[in-house]
Amino acid sequence: MTLNDATEPAVLPTEEGGLAPGFVRDVVDALDRGARAEVRAMLANLHAADLADLIGIVGPDQRRTLVDFLGKSLAPEVLSELDESVRDEVLPLLAPAQIAEAIQALDTDDAVYLIEDLDEEQKRQVLEHVPDAERAAVELGLQYPDYTAGRLMQREVVYVPPYWTVGQTIDHLRDTDDLPTDFFEVYVVDATHALKGSVALDRLVRTKRPAKITEIMDEEPTVVPVTMGQEEIAYLFERYRLVSAPVVDENKRLAGMITVDDIVEVIQEEVTEDILALGGVRDEEDMTTTVVQTVRNRFQWLFVNLLTAILASLVIGLFDGTIEKAVGLAVLMPIVASMGGNAGTQTLTVAVRALATRDLTPANAVRIVYREVLVGGLNGIIFAILMGAIGGLWFQSVQIAVVLAAAMVINLICAGFAGILVPLALERLKIDPAVSSTVFVTTVTDCVGFFVFLGLATWYLS
Repeated sequence: MTLNDATEPAVLPTEEGGLAPGFVRDVVDALDRGARAEVRAMLANLHAADLADLIGIVGPDQRRTLVDFLGKSLAPEVLSELDESVRDEVLPLLAPAQIAEAIQALDTDDAVYLIEDLDEEQKRQVLEHVPDAERAAVELGLQYPDYTAGRLMQREVVYVPPYWTVGQTIDHLRDTDDLPTDFFEVYVVDATHALKGSVALDRLVRTKRPAKITEIMDEEPTVVPVTMGQEEIAYLFERYRLVSAPVVDENKRLAGMITVDDIVEVIQEEVTEDILALGGVRDEEDMTTTVVQTVRNRFQWLFVNLLTAILASLVIGLFDGTIEKAVGLAVLMPIVASMGGNAGTQTLTVAVRALATRDLTPANAVRIVYREVLVGGLNGIIFAILMGAIGGLWFQSVQIAVVLAAAMVINLICAGFAGILVPLALERLKIDPAVSSTVFVTTVTDCVGFFVFLGLATWYLS
């Protein structure tokens, strides 16, 4: 796209599923030139999610300019699509009244997300401009703990009494103006608002009008308690293939609903958190995080890695005399530790994922441990033959070949043990295995690798 084509809709390449790089460059150029009308024309037909991505992609100065250029035309849906770090930069640029207008246009769950991280004074200023009914719903959502169903749910739901017919229910859906933007079920509640069942929309529209709603309702729908954590909710949606689920309070009264679009975001968040944690990076870090914040976030685990590296060096120091006698050992020992570390990381990654998806449980842990140890042993034998031959030819020494091969087998077996037992132990101790496992596993494989290799060399070559 060129600047002359700025009024045409943005073209999103399907193979990338995102904004075209050329389009982004054109927008950035227009922002730098201060071309307000041109920017507004270029973004006029952009989807809310893509505009939110664009706001996150551009630099901080350009972001402020972009938000200023858009002004009141910045749709509420765009604000709800912003990543947290970007949202926290954008909201202070908006007047409380504009944020309040966005809250009124959004479903409760999106409205809560929009202001949940504002300080109390900022929340008060925004909510002052929100009508009583909407304000009460948002304030109630904010009372629930983070990452629970109460915080995730939207309070706008469709519910009917059990004595209604299908015809009455359909007429209600047609005549009511303030229905939720997206919903997939109608909930049946009694006079106390206790949930009695649910009716999928497809079943509703295919049933004759005179039928009672209770005749076609699911009397035992999958229910989400208001205090349930979002990981558990995502598991329920995946296991039972849900597109929505009712949320109930401690008295079994209908409190709201959660839809699959919310769960897709939760799954993405959880996967991202686990991937970052496995690399020793905090989950709040992204491409918009400042250099100082990034350094601070990464320092902790880098420091822990430094300590474990010192521990591995101390193990090597125990055999400095052996290394002096056979310099080839110094050349070959990183191979043993590296292979063990990689094998342990492979097992660890699979184990952490299996724990998250409930595929690895106490019921099958012994079998999985045996499987991973067997895999490590077989891989160890294969690479022992390969590296033993390479090491023997390299240094013209059968003894070094034997030591290298034996150490390879032992370390890969230990890597299989560590890769599965460490996350299991951390899970048992109620510690997120994605956060701490990598450091422990690499420490085991490094120390065992060096100790076994140099220890065997000391014994066999002496």
